[in-house]
Amino acid sequence: MSASDSATDGSTARSDGGIAREGASDPVDHAFPPKASIKRWFVTTNHKDVGILYLVTSLLFLAMGGVLALLMRAQLWVPRAPGTGPLSALAYNQAVSVHGLVMVFWFLSPFAFGFANYVVPLQIGAKDLAFPRLNALSYWLYLASGLLLGVSFFQGGSFAGGWTMYAPLNLPAYTPSVGGSSAILALMLFVVSVTVGSVNFLTTIHRMRAEGLTLRRLPLFTWTILLTVWMMLFAFAALLAALLILSADRLLGTTYFATEAANGSLLWTHLFWFFGHPEVYIVFFPAVGVMAETFQTFTGRRLVGRKWFIASMVLVALQSFIVWMHHMFLTSINLSIKTLFMATTIGISLPFDLMVFALIYTMVKGRIRFKTPFLFSFGGLLLFIVGGITGVFLGAVVLDYEFRGTYWVVAHFHYVMVGGVTALVGGLYYWYPKITGRMYDEFLGKLHFATYFVGFNLLYFPMFVAWETPRRVFEYEAGMTPWHQLATVGAVVFGASFLLMFYNMVVSAYAGEPAGDNPWTYASTAEWAVASPPPLENFPGLPSYGDGTLRFLDRSATATAGGEAGEVTDGGAAASGHGEDHASVWPFGVGVAAFLVFFGLSGLENGAFPTGTMGPVYAVTLGLGLVATLATLVGMGYERFHGPSGPFGESWPFEGVDNLKTGVWIFLASDVVLFGAFIGAYVFLRFSVGWTGWEPIPENIGPGLINTYLLLTSSFAVVLALEAAERRNRLGVVASLVTTLVLGIGFLGNKAIEWAHLFGEGVGLSSNIRASTFFLTTGLHAAHVITGLVIVAYLLPRAWRGAYLDDAGPIEHFGLYWHFVDIVWLFLFPLFYIL
Repeated sequence: MSASDSATDGSTARSDGGIAREGASDPVDHAFPPKASIKRWFVTTNHKDVGILYLVTSLLFLAMGGVLALLMRAQLWVPRAPGTGPLSALAYNQAVSVHGLVMVFWFLSPFAFGFANYVVPLQIGAKDLAFPRLNALSYWLYLASGLLLGVSFFQGGSFAGGWTMYAPLNLPAYTPSVGGSSAILALMLFVVSVTVGSVNFLTTIHRMRAEGLTLRRLPLFTWTILLTVWMMLFAFAALLAALLILSADRLLGTTYFATEAANGSLLWTHLFWFFGHPEVYIVFFPAVGVMAETFQTFTGRRLVGRKWFIASMVLVALQSFIVWMHHMFLTSINLSIKTLFMATTIGISLPFDLMVFALIYTMVKGRIRFKTPFLFSFGGLLLFIVGGITGVFLGAVVLDYEFRGTYWVVAHFHYVMVGGVTALVGGLYYWYPKITGRMYDEFLGKLHFATYFVGFNLLYFPMFVAWETPRRVFEYEAGMTPWHQLATVGAVVFGASFLLMFYNMVVSAYAGEPAGDNPWTYASTAEWAVASPPPLENFPGLPSYGDGTLRFLDRSATATAGGEAGEVTDGGAAASGHGEDHASVWPFGVGVAAFLVFFGLSGLENGAFPTGTMGPVYAVTLGLGLVATLATLVGMGYERFHGPSGPFGESWPFEGVDNLKTGVWIFLASDVVLFGAFIGAYVFLRFSVGWTGWEPIPENIGPGLINTYLLLTSSFAVVLALEAAERRNRLGVVASLVTTLVLGIGFLGNKAIEWAHLFGEGVGLSSNIRASTFFLTTGLHAAHVITGLVIVAYLLPRAWRGAYLDDAGPIEHFGLYWHFVDIVWLFLFPLFYIL
């Protein structure tokens, strides 16, 4: 295998897999924005383009959330009676709710993942993400969800029950507008986007790293994204379960959260905060990665205690799932449980302390250059320290009784979350030259930081003083007026600082000084080894860290230590000699179809569309959306698309497993949490009512037993299909898949007969909590069966043409999914038919 010259002059080995440069290369003037048609942005699948789309779109949502925040602060200028001021009471509740939703979901995480999309493949030596079309699909689903949230304001008003959507305020009895349902469905669609993106990033980081780039050597920003995505995979699955149940309560008439005797309200808080507290670290971890990268670059030294820094992040990621109950100290949970979670909450601060000290000691040991990216990263660290210290008060049970529901929580929460935003803004300045090929205006950047930092502290620090103000209301004691007016002035200054940023970024993109490959001189990760902006294929050769130094190998070589040099299809099939594709219209089509489906669903009331003017509109939109979704997914499946190959180096813990199989395993891991949340909700409600007094809804065990036999037999048929494919028996493959299809249809038919019988006896979704849990949980499982049958229907004509005789991978991948669906039924059958 031949090797070309090193990518950089004077590059030396780095233990983190990066590069150490002795000097910046000559500036290269690359046009930005790219001179391309608008069509490009609708069909692109390239990770750099998708990253730019994420960044721009998330900043637009930042502007939306910021306007809502300014309206809230205007309402709080003086204590007002209901019906006075710029906002009505309902409008204020909507502003509070949607501001929180937009900032937490549609701005923070997507903003971070704009950088992740652009930078991570470059840092790990990949030409793109493992599944480029899924990456584009994730973006279009994200945009569709945000548009649906915007539309909700025009459907009788958006959701007005707070961004945490506590039960029973999240039910139609208290938030009855169709727009409220649209906001919840928009969040559900956003979670689908997150799940698609999580599977893609995990597959990429574990399977697509360059030769010699071990996990231990990963750049710290990539490390934070890896841990973030693992947390997202499981946390958002729990949120998806909560949203599916809530949507069923609002649209279909189930009674999960309306059942006081079964502690429905407490169930929501468990489901939401099992997601909600890991979300704090999901938001903040990418900011930690930006801090680590910028501190290393602008102090000129490697991060102190790097391996302990990584170990601390891993520990936080694991602990984040066992602290959720400190959000529930004011509930009826017994004191022993509260004390346990107080200990876990305080314990999670310890690894964060280590990370903070590592960053501080890196500054002490280095020579700091006070450039704009460093200023924002350092400012973010300071804000986070204040947020962490004030959060200790809320982690103590006794103090939480005093502070919960007050502006102390508002201030603490924003010091933590906006601390992360501050570092991410530093990341925007840090990678701006790489993305655009031009430098921003340094003076305007520093002016932005000054107004930003002053404005933020003017806005939120007074809230600690006026902490007795209750959250989410605009009535407060007159003695607190000066503090609220100071906060409102701070909000205006804080908002104005972003106008400086937008002006600087837009003008510099067209008129800024050309940036070299590495304008920071000491930036040490692989993205700084290529041109600014990087070329389409990222690297001039195949990146390798085989000797500890970044080098580019000849792509004509047939093999590397970890895998083949030829390209592979998006599904993982070998296609050596075929270059990667970078365009597909189908992800955009699926995004449009998904918007239509979820908009149509928002009009449902107790399982039916209203008889008024809008009822038929919602029904027709839903029908068109379902047809369009199926058509675009089939089109995407039949499109010949070639993505990048892998692995080229270590791919632990997925060595010997192709990309698509890795993706399926990762997706199923999230599905385990989804079904686990549904089963957990069932067990929680049943214990609340009384386990022994809870009789099974189906009186006859027969239909459930028959369905068990049908699914087990269908799994055996899939095994036979795989065996026939390996023996190159085309008819055997077709016959086995047909058998699977028939048995699956039989399962659904038997289930339909059973449900019809129950409906005929007057047992429906809203009859009682027992019926709600039975119909919704088994209905979710039936939806998985339907999805599997659609996949079988897609596989059959291809199998007839002999598609899987040379590569049985697709059948094996489908088999993993189908066996999982069958295993889930083995848990549901005894729960609902026997126990």
